[in-house]
Amino acid sequence: MAHFEIYAGDVEAAKTYYGGLFGWRFAPMPGGEDAQYHLAEGDGFGPGTALTIGLLQRPDAAHPAGSAVRGGTLTFDVADCDERYAWALANGGAEALPPTDFPGIGRCAYVEDGQGNIVGMIAPAHEGN
Repeated sequence: MAHFEIYAGDVEAAKTYYGGLFGWRFAPMPGGEDAQYHLAEGDGFGPGTALTIGLLQRPDAAHPAGSAVRGGTLTFDVADCDERYAWALANGGAEALPPTDFPGIGRCAYVEDGQGNIVGMIAPAHEGN
C-alpha cells in the first residue's frame, strides 16, 4: 500500500481526532485547497516516504453511525489497544468493535471516527502470547 485517504465532513475535527489518537501531524497539500486536502505525517510515513495518507473533505454525506462498513478498514499498530480505544470513545469516536483478543495476532478494536469512517487499532501479540 502506498497511499490511502480518509474522508471527513469536518476536516479540522478529523485532524484533531487522528492527531490525538495516533499522534499524526497534518499539512495542507499544495493544489488541494478546494478539497481541504491535507497530508498526514507520523512514525514511518508521510511526504517523501513509501506511504502517504491524505485527509480531505468528504464529497458526499457520511453514512449513519452504526451502519455497515463504508469502505476499506485500515488498522494501525498501537502500544495499548485498550488505552487508545478509551481515548477514541472519549474524543468523539463510537464503538464498532470493542477490544478483543485474537490468539497469535493481538488485541484489536475498531472505532467510528465521527466522520463516517471505521478505523482499527491493534496491539500485536508478543512471542509466547
